[in-house]
Amino acid sequence: MSTAEVEAWLQDYEHPLKDVMLHVRQAVMAADPRMQECIKWKSPTFTYQGNLASFNPRTKKHVSLMFHTGASISNDFPNLQGGGDTARYMAFHSMEEAEARRGELEAIVRVWCSMKG
Repeated sequence: MSTAEVEAWLQDYEHPLKDVMLHVRQAVMAADPRMQECIKWKSPTFTYQGNLASFNPRTKKHVSLMFHTGASISNDFPNLQGGGDTARYMAFHSMEEAEARRGELEAIVRVWCSMKG
């Protein structure tokens, strides 16, 4: 699936923090030119040599970005939450929070692409 399909999905999606979601999307896509996006599991998903992360479209109090194998991402990223063996997530409650975490989010994307590239 292509970016056009993600655009179509976003056009139909209603969320009180949709502008925050769009900001996070832009940050992920701008972090590394190898990053791609598609619709998987009925949600925008970011990929490069595998699935990096997907938005959880059901959360309405914040924007939730789930990193499918986030536990495998090296380095210390303080806003990656979760303690399981595999997944991690990052939550964004406002545009200010999304902007404040942009550098960390971009660094996660770059680490992922370096691991996979």
